Amino acid sequence: MSKIKITLPDGSVREFDNGVKVIDIARDISEGLSRVVLGAKVNGELKGLNDEVNEDSDVSLLKFEDEEGREIFRHTSAHILAQAVKRLFPDSKLAIGPAIKDGFYYDIDTEHRFTPEDLEAIEKEMKKIAKEDLLIERFVLDREEALEYLKGLGGEDYKLELVQDLPAGTEISFYKQGDFTDLCRGPHLPSTKKVKSVKLTSIAGAYWRGDEKRPMLQRIYGTSFEKNKDLEAYLTMLEEAKKRDHRKLGKELGLFSMHNEGPGFPFFHPKGMVLWNTIQNFWKAEHIKRGYGEIKTPLILNRDLWLQSGHWDHYKENMYTTAIDESDYAIKPMNCPGSMLVYKSGMYSYRDLPLRMCELGQVHRHELAGALHGLMRVRTFTQDDAHIFMLPEQVKDELIGVIELADYMYEVFGFKYHVELSTRPESSMGTEEQWEIATDNLREALEEKGIKYIINEGDGAFYGPKIDFHLEDSIGRTWQCATIQLDFQMPERFDLTYAGQDNEKHRPVMIHRTILGSMERFIGVLIEHYAGKFPTWLAPVQVDILPISDKFNDYANEVKKQLESKGIRVEMDTRAEKIGYKIREAQIAKTPYMLIIGEKEVENGEVSVRVRDEGDIGSIKVDEFVARVVKEIEEKAR
Repeated sequence: MSKIKITLPDGSVREFDNGVKVIDIARDISEGLSRVVLGAKVNGELKGLNDEVNEDSDVSLLKFEDEEGREIFRHTSAHILAQAVKRLFPDSKLAIGPAIKDGFYYDIDTEHRFTPEDLEAIEKEMKKIAKEDLLIERFVLDREEALEYLKGLGGEDYKLELVQDLPAGTEISFYKQGDFTDLCRGPHLPSTKKVKSVKLTSIAGAYWRGDEKRPMLQRIYGTSFEKNKDLEAYLTMLEEAKKRDHRKLGKELGLFSMHNEGPGFPFFHPKGMVLWNTIQNFWKAEHIKRGYGEIKTPLILNRDLWLQSGHWDHYKENMYTTAIDESDYAIKPMNCPGSMLVYKSGMYSYRDLPLRMCELGQVHRHELAGALHGLMRVRTFTQDDAHIFMLPEQVKDELIGVIELADYMYEVFGFKYHVELSTRPESSMGTEEQWEIATDNLREALEEKGIKYIINEGDGAFYGPKIDFHLEDSIGRTWQCATIQLDFQMPERFDLTYAGQDNEKHRPVMIHRTILGSMERFIGVLIEHYAGKFPTWLAPVQVDILPISDKFNDYANEVKKQLESKGIRVEMDTRAEKIGYKIREAQIAKTPYMLIIGEKEVENGEVSVRVRDEGDIGSIKVDEFVARVVKEIEEKAR
């Protein structure tokens, strides 16, 4: 039998017989590894443990701590969910059931309306299926055989539609576990026995294939882990996340609201605008320091512009369009084409570059109603955009400059992060060579800064590869915020030029980038990260003054004016309520500082200070307190 070479991530090479199974590669390395491995990446493609390797290959063995390992584990969990549903509700029709971040779901069509009690019963049946240790076996049919097979199963309307949409002659894989078979590309675990720690978390509605004109299905969400203690830790985190829900806290703290008159269009209240403007002013100041000029471009631009940019062909289904003077226009979904026109309005030489233009630009994108979620998924948002036009030899330095700006701003807000590098998608513009140069530039900038990164194959923008920053919040969740995209296409499409040293016209290279991502979403993330307890520099109200009775109001007003003269944001509670009630109200409002003023404080020219998370710290002179708060604000202390 012929031999093949398997190259492992550490560069070591092992020889095996052609047709070796993934599990046998793991077993050859160690018995311990073979007990915990869940699958593998073989030449970049996910494989199950029983899949064979038939050529020289790069192989990465996957465990649960690997994202792709969790994907295999949770994809199998989705199949176990579907099997449990079919056992308990045999008339159910199954749609799709993928693994997702932190779990899995399955879309189901049934006249029965699932209840929380049903989820408990389904979960119990899933655990029973895991105990049965059913072998999960893959088999392949061609398109015509698959259609006949599905018709024979009965009630598989959604699976039939998926197969009917595939070209004739396509090979289609199925996975069988006991009395249950599902259409699926896989891969899966070898059996059901590992999926013992499972929890079904919620029920939602979802249109078939995301189309509002198609049937509304019931989507059951769940999650699964290898160990019960990890599941319990995750469920504890979910409980904490509920307390931090930005929609709940946004309402309680008077920051923003959502209304049926404008689904997906947030309304910011006065305190929310204080938070917004504080973040925005910080953002603007940091950009001025780094040589950016701020611009503002129109909300609506004509169809010709969007055709030229490529958005009309590649993004039209997400755009809001209108007619003006019998011509087609679109509300901008992105700010970059407007920046092109700003650049084109001037004439530049190589001496003028790099040219850095930033814009807090409001954009609109059509999102399905079911996908809307507070400030995290909206239909209008303000991107903290910037577009940098540069010489080819300036690319790496400019990329490093953006990376350093993102790193600094995230440090100020208290976020750790990881980075992903996304490569060319299937639908894209430009040549293979341009994409390779652009991707190499991004990779080199990250490596020069010593930043570890994950490759995210095929997830770049249609005009260029990108770097995405995923922030980790205080309870361990991640949020994609900053993105840096290198673009050779837009300058070409818009015929952007500069005069080189040879006095000839040359094409600039362009960076698109955001740091916060969008103001709305970033504020939502901040609310949840801090659980509404913003550091003093960000807090909409930084100090609450609480007089014990009306006779101390005059002194309290003097203190208020003194604080306000230093730019400190102050409110005073003069209601005829007991001081304990006022303190509780200020605690609920999550104000960083409370100043209690009574007879003793008036006599001594002091204030009695309560700190939000520390409680009473005693009485101090007003000047001393003002200096403390001003220092905190200036240093943006957390």
